[in-house]
Amino acid sequence: MESEEGESSIPFQLQFDKPIPFQIKIAEWNPEKDLLAMVTEDSKILLHRFNWQRLWTISPGRPVTSLCWRPDGKAIAVGLEDGTIALHDVENGKLLRSLKPHDVAVVCLNWEEDGQSNTDEIGKVSAYEDRTSRFFPPAPRAPKMPGVVAGDSSFMDDGEDSLAELSNASFRKFNVLCSGDRYGSICFNIFGIFQIGKINIHELSVPVEHASCKLFNATIYKVALSKDLCRLVVMCTGELRDYDIEPKEEKLNVDLHGLHCLAMDTSIFWKRKNELHQVAQQASNIEDLTEVIRESLSVMSKQWADAMKTFHDKFHSLSTLITDNGLESSPQEEFLSLLGGARISPALNQFLVNTLGEVGVKRVLKSVCGTGKELQLVVLDHLQPAAEIIGFRMGELKGLSRWRARYQGIGLDERLLDEATENAGLLLVQVQRFMMVLSSVVQQFSNFFNWLLKSIKYLMQEPNDQLISYNSELLVVFLKFLYDQDPVKDLVDFLKLMMTLKLISKQLKE
Repeated sequence: MESEEGESSIPFQLQFDKPIPFQIKIAEWNPEKDLLAMVTEDSKILLHRFNWQRLWTISPGRPVTSLCWRPDGKAIAVGLEDGTIALHDVENGKLLRSLKPHDVAVVCLNWEEDGQSNTDEIGKVSAYEDRTSRFFPPAPRAPKMPGVVAGDSSFMDDGEDSLAELSNASFRKFNVLCSGDRYGSICFNIFGIFQIGKINIHELSVPVEHASCKLFNATIYKVALSKDLCRLVVMCTGELRDYDIEPKEEKLNVDLHGLHCLAMDTSIFWKRKNELHQVAQQASNIEDLTEVIRESLSVMSKQWADAMKTFHDKFHSLSTLITDNGLESSPQEEFLSLLGGARISPALNQFLVNTLGEVGVKRVLKSVCGTGKELQLVVLDHLQPAAEIIGFRMGELKGLSRWRARYQGIGLDERLLDEATENAGLLLVQVQRFMMVLSSVVQQFSNFFNWLLKSIKYLMQEPNDQLISYNSELLVVFLKFLYDQDPVKDLVDFLKLMMTLKLISKQLKE
């Protein structure tokens, strides 16, 4: 009997004792209970196996305030102090997605998945079919800045495959990520990536003994969705009082100041899960493609700026030579005089023969025209396909919005979608306009450089029959309108402004 009592008095045994340099402030097991994610006091995220083998360590660079696992255990949601939620791949810790649904620290996270199969009223399985793949090739990925790795001409990102796989996996089952911040706001993100709703507990009416009360100075500590997604439990602290009466210090009820547990009805997630599933998949894909467009424009802007810097750096010395020789003309006027057969000035002669030379012309030609071709590839492979698919998906959403009985209740407003669809069409028109302008500018630059090569050969009295001919009319247009102007940069900046204003996704958020 003594041995039995001794054994029963030690129900747990210590398996491992591994020191960590900093204290652990958050720890969460994965759904299978074989991986442990921890956050240290210095805001590092550690992932360990059950045997304490460390898989990876990452540092978001900002204080981590909350953490939770995706229901399938393949991703981790991390809440940060600035209101950002970052999704990380469990395999390698890579950042998959970053969204900012809050303005202040995300203090709690909860990710639940609907375990029931999607069935309609007759009992048949009801699954949403994405028709985009019938009409379009796979969605383009965001381009990568060339030159990051020597000899790397690919625009592929190593993390994109895992992101696509995780996104496709998440769409198979309806799931909702709930997040709460320190000021009482709660956000709901379907699949963890598309915000579908936001509430603040300070705005809720709380029934207490036949009276309607509100919370004041409330702070959320925990949010938890039920397995069927029909109930949300919120643990918070704050002062509960009748909002019809002006608060007075002496009339406060001590019993209503402290810890509160709120139960909220979220049955709309279950009743409208098929509709929410469809809208969230289309809208989140639109956001993905919008990000592809933004990244494409950033790459294009950087590449073209570098090419124009090379051009202006080489030709800036001509202005200096003109000034040093006491001339009052501009570089364009000097070039036009040479084109018209007038006597060439010493400044221009020195610039073409000694400063620039044939090698310099070819170098600038390769930089500008080569960059123009690279920009055309970015547009054709990334930007234009993304804009076309966005237009198609907006049309799908617009069609759904006309089924008002099912979709108006979840916020799919036909009027807002009309505006968003119009903006998507405007974006595609501007992309096509950019392609025409870019092609024209590259052609005129090429014509200008070919003329310079002929001119240099002529000044050096060398045969130039092997050189490509030039168009004098295009050359005049270039010198008058393109030499000191940059329509390509202006159009890229305009497209970037369109994406900064979120002309497409803004209506979806509303």
